[in-house]
Amino acid sequence: MTGADRPQPDPVPLRSERYIAFFDLAFTRFFRRHMRAARVARWGLPQIPAGAPAVIFVNHPSWWDGVAVMLLGRRLLRERRVFTPMAAWALEKYGFMRRIGVFGVETGTTRGTVAFLRTAERVLQDPRHALWVHAPGRFCDPRERPIPIAPGLTRLPELAPAAWFVPLALDYPFWSERKAEMLVAFGPPMPASGLLAMDREARAARLADALEAVADRLTEDAIARDPDRFETLVQGKEGMGGIYQGWRRLGALLRGQRFDPRHDHQPDRPA
Repeated sequence: MTGADRPQPDPVPLRSERYIAFFDLAFTRFFRRHMRAARVARWGLPQIPAGAPAVIFVNHPSWWDGVAVMLLGRRLLRERRVFTPMAAWALEKYGFMRRIGVFGVETGTTRGTVAFLRTAERVLQDPRHALWVHAPGRFCDPRERPIPIAPGLTRLPELAPAAWFVPLALDYPFWSERKAEMLVAFGPPMPASGLLAMDREARAARLADALEAVADRLTEDAIARDPDRFETLVQGKEGMGGIYQGWRRLGALLRGQRFDPRHDHQPDRPA
């Protein structure tokens, strides 16, 4: 077989830094308009060892998870080049994402799984890269237990034995404002070598346990409704907005008071 006849490895998905910078601005503006805040738990900041690739495996509770890839990648994983798969049919609707590290996967077929693993292996050959994977392989309520683990995820340690596997939990509760919160937390990284010592069934259970532990702790913070437990990454607009909020702002101005649009603001608390 000649060199021209040999199958060529799948290329690493495209990442244009110019596109990423532009869409970070666009996604951030969109987020601020429609969500109250993106917050990371103070105990759940990412601590991923350098010098090896990473697999960020995430629960998948919402459409907003796609926005989370951009917001968190630019603010908490900046030293990494983040790549993520998306269903091929969905990527057809958002073609621009092909230039920001997103690659298409044919879902529900053996051929699609094989193609995903080939691309994932290429991505994880570079120690600067991080592969963001939705662990369940489908939308999954953040309270669902056990958290499903897609078969493709359990095979990744075999393809990247030097990688670190990092659980990431996302939740989108409503607190006291009309817009939801984006709450996030990373868990302790796990070496692929430890996962390789298990069979695939035990490996899936270990990944699920790690992700559930982070998600359960994040749920406790969500229930507490205390922003001081978090670092705010992106702050959106607060209050009702519209004519009524403008009227309240004018009233505060006429009274010589500082206007606070928040529904839950107490007069004896600092704004």
